[in-house]
Amino acid sequence: MPDAGSAARGHLRLSRRKSTGLALLGAAVIGLLALDALVGPAGLLGSEALRQALSGAGMGSDTALGLIVWEIRLPQALMALSIGAALGLAGAEMQTVLDNPLASPFTLGISSAAALGAALTLVLGLHVPGVSDSWALTATAFVFAAACAALLDGVARRARLGAAGIVLFGIALVFTFNALLSLVQFVANASALQDLVFWMMGSLARSSWPGVIAMLAALLAVAPFSMRSAWQLTALRFGEERAVSFGVDTRRVRRAALLRISLLSALAVSLVGVIGFVGLIAPHIARSFWGEDHRWYLPASALVGSAILIASAIAAKLVSPSFVLPVGIVTTLVGIPFFVAAVMRRQAA
Repeated sequence: MPDAGSAARGHLRLSRRKSTGLALLGAAVIGLLALDALVGPAGLLGSEALRQALSGAGMGSDTALGLIVWEIRLPQALMALSIGAALGLAGAEMQTVLDNPLASPFTLGISSAAALGAALTLVLGLHVPGVSDSWALTATAFVFAAACAALLDGVARRARLGAAGIVLFGIALVFTFNALLSLVQFVANASALQDLVFWMMGSLARSSWPGVIAMLAALLAVAPFSMRSAWQLTALRFGEERAVSFGVDTRRVRRAALLRISLLSALAVSLVGVIGFVGLIAPHIARSFWGEDHRWYLPASALVGSAILIASAIAAKLVSPSFVLPVGIVTTLVGIPFFVAAVMRRQAA
C-alpha cells in the first residue's frame, strides 16, 4: 500500500500535468485568436493585417486597413474568445448542478427568452426606454433573458425544486417563449423576419468594442465566484446526499450557480444571438482530459469553449471568399454529431 509521501508526490505530478495542459490550451487559444484576426473575406493578407495590427494605428485609424483590422476583425475575434469562454464555463456549471451531462446553458429557456426580446425589437420596434438605437436589440434581449432567469430562480426557491424540477420548469419556459416567438414571426413583415432569422442563427458580425468590453467584464466578474465554489461543485458531482454529508448547502450552491449561468448566457445571447452546442461540447472535452475536479474542470471548460468558438469563426470565414457564414450554423453542424454520440454513450452506460 503506498505511503502518504508517495501519494502526495503522485498528486503533485498530476497537478503539474493538468497545469501544463491548461497552459498549452491557453497558448492554443491565443494562437487561434491571432489567426482569427488575420484571416477574412476582405482580401487582406495575413501579413498585411499583422503589420496593421502592430503599427499602432489603433481603433482611431481612418484607413481601410485600420478599419478592417481594428473595427471588424479584432472585435469579432475577442468576442468569440469571451463568448466561447462564457458558454463553456456556464455549460460546465449547468451540467454539474443539474447532474445531467446533456445539459447546456440554454436548457432552461434563457436563449428562447432572449430571442423573444430580440423579436419584439426587430419586428414591433419595442425596446427598453432610454436605450440608444445601437443597443436597443441587445438591451431588450438581455432584459428578457434576465427576467427568465429571475422567474426560474423565484419559482425554484419558492417551490423548493430540485434539479429535476428545475429542468422540467425550464422546458416549460422554452415551449412558452417559442410559442410567443412564433406568434411574433407570424405578424412580421419580410424584412423584419429576415433580420430576426439571421440574428437567431448566431453571428459575430455585430461585434463592437463596447460589446466586447461588456462581455469580458461580465466574465471576469463571474469567474472568481465560480472558482470560489469549485470545491462545493466538485462535492455535488458525488451526489446530493454525499455533498450534504460534506457540509455543502446544495440548494444555495445550485441557486448561485444558476444565477451565474443565467447572467453569462443572457449577455452572450443578447450580444451575438443564439450560438448552440458550445456549452454542451466544451465541458465534455474538458472532463475527458481534466477530470471532475472543478479547480481544473471550470477553467478548462472556459478555454475549450473559446477554442471551439474561435475555430468555428475561422471556419465560417473560410467557407467562401465572398461571405461569412453565421458562426451559429458551424457550431450546430459540429455539435449535432457530438450530441448524438453523447446520448449513445449515456444510454450504453
